[in-house]
Amino acid sequence: MKKKIAIFTTGWCCEILTQFLKGMQQALENEKTDLFLFLCYPTYVDTMANKKGEMNIFNLPDLHDFDGTVIFGSGLDYKDRIDDIISRSNEAGIPVIMQGSRRDGISYVGSDNYVATKTMCEHLYKEHGVRRITFFAGTKDSLDSELRLQAVKDYLNETGRPDDLIEVFYTNWENASATRRVNEICSGSGVLPDVFICANDGLAMETCVTLGNNGVDVPGDVLVTGYDFIDDSQIFDPSIASVDQCFTDMGMEAGKLWLELSGGAAPGSSHIIPCRFIPGESCNCASFRNSDSIRRRVGREAFSKRAMTTYFNRKLNLIDSTILSCLTFVDFKKNLHRLLEENHDFEGNSFHILLEPNFGLSIYDTNIKLGTKGYSKHMEVIYSTENGVHYKCDKFASKELIPGFIPDEKNHLYVFLPLHEADEACGYIVFKDCLDKVENHFLNTYQSRMGLVFDKFRHALSLDLINKRLLDLMRRDSLTNVNNRMAYEDKEKYLQSQINSDSNISFGIAMFDVNSLKLINDSLGHDAGDEYLIKACRLICRVFKHSPVYRIGGDEFIAVLAGDDYEERETLRQDLNEHMSAYTRELPLPADYVSIACGMAVFDPASDISVQDVVKRADEEMYAVKARMKESA
Repeated sequence: MKKKIAIFTTGWCCEILTQFLKGMQQALENEKTDLFLFLCYPTYVDTMANKKGEMNIFNLPDLHDFDGTVIFGSGLDYKDRIDDIISRSNEAGIPVIMQGSRRDGISYVGSDNYVATKTMCEHLYKEHGVRRITFFAGTKDSLDSELRLQAVKDYLNETGRPDDLIEVFYTNWENASATRRVNEICSGSGVLPDVFICANDGLAMETCVTLGNNGVDVPGDVLVTGYDFIDDSQIFDPSIASVDQCFTDMGMEAGKLWLELSGGAAPGSSHIIPCRFIPGESCNCASFRNSDSIRRRVGREAFSKRAMTTYFNRKLNLIDSTILSCLTFVDFKKNLHRLLEENHDFEGNSFHILLEPNFGLSIYDTNIKLGTKGYSKHMEVIYSTENGVHYKCDKFASKELIPGFIPDEKNHLYVFLPLHEADEACGYIVFKDCLDKVENHFLNTYQSRMGLVFDKFRHALSLDLINKRLLDLMRRDSLTNVNNRMAYEDKEKYLQSQINSDSNISFGIAMFDVNSLKLINDSLGHDAGDEYLIKACRLICRVFKHSPVYRIGGDEFIAVLAGDDYEERETLRQDLNEHMSAYTRELPLPADYVSIACGMAVFDPASDISVQDVVKRADEEMYAVKARMKESA
């Protein structure tokens, strides 16, 4: 049976993440194993609500359905999320592997940042005579960043130069934070060091750019180093002196370790991959690199990448215009599905958009809120094709993750991304075998644009509907003074939202059809018919006095049974029958004549997934009762 491994991380470290994933795929190429990557893009400057909405994708999988968990800690630096994933994995009884950060009793795969950092320090000291060091750290909770900082401190202590570390500045992995600090230093609020040691290549490149903007030359006036040895840093001018953490090797080690753990090996072991410091132009060591050759290669590729980016942006703009031109939620679903069906070159033949079932309902009623933790049991399928085969159903059990998923002989990578507004979950999207799209941030752009346009559509349509409702304040039937059909439709939407949210809800539906109305209208006139309807409505309301009653047609009423009326529904039906006249076709009718056919049904959570399922049964019973009344007359 094919195995499944769940991988959790954020996508900001896309280059090292793709290297790691390639390594895992290589290690598992002879095993029947699919990788399921749950990916999001929170930032440290996001609101708490937005972070929660992004990382809600981690709540999607039921880990009982998986054979292992991998946490890519170089991209996921949120302790509470990591602890939750570990707890769920342990409860499911599956092995857990951590990369980039450690937990007691959890198997670990990492790189030897410590030795490589000391090698870097030795190079800077012996080759370049560095004396003053500023360290741009990530976060205080980052194992990698703190280990690199400790290596710098230890090297300086061992060489008797502890005071050479003149500043440690925590950027929280935000390039903008490094920019602000460099600007402050260059304006006199700090000391310009001999070298900026940055905790990753992104910070290093940002530091070089900002120094240049302030008239400071790298490497002429100051040196800069980074970590991760990503492609961008290799073609950057100047090429960044960096530590190659060998993430592909690390991913291969993670794959091998999972096989060992699955075979019964004890958890908790540590597997360390050696790193290597690679000097570069940013530390005035151009001879160590062949950067010009790499730059020429990238230059040759620039045209095709630019063409792809242009096509991609056009596709996103087409999605925007298609969605925002829709006037109803039905149009939204139909038009987006048609657009993707006609043109899914970028998305591929395995691509899925699943929405929360309350997403559409929340458009029509602002009191209906979307969930903030996890996803509903059943999702609404907006678009779904797996291996070119379209999923035909409108609903899909989210526990299965991918509509139409059938494991095949090849190993695959599935990537899951959240759709949300702040902390409210709107749904999720799924791509297949898309490492290139992870690496070039296309998935992040696609996810964020799709989420934004969904939000715009939802709010625009909601405001439009509110304005329309203001023009129609009458929610009550003018004849009987009970709720009218519009009010019932709102009630039905609310009940459906409770079903979709898996609430512990109990309700019943009572359908009523007033007998003999046509006979009275034809013989006594419509005024008499109106009086008869009012009399029948009063009887229904008197019997079902704890339930809202709605007139949904000329002679049709419906009551939503809850509370005491729900519990005593059969007694109330008997009471209604006792106060009714027998059905008759003969004139004249008695003065107190009232005849009503009534059918009932109750919501069954085991089989019903919509309010209409209950209404249909009540309606069928009502017509059966009416037929029996006519036969006995």
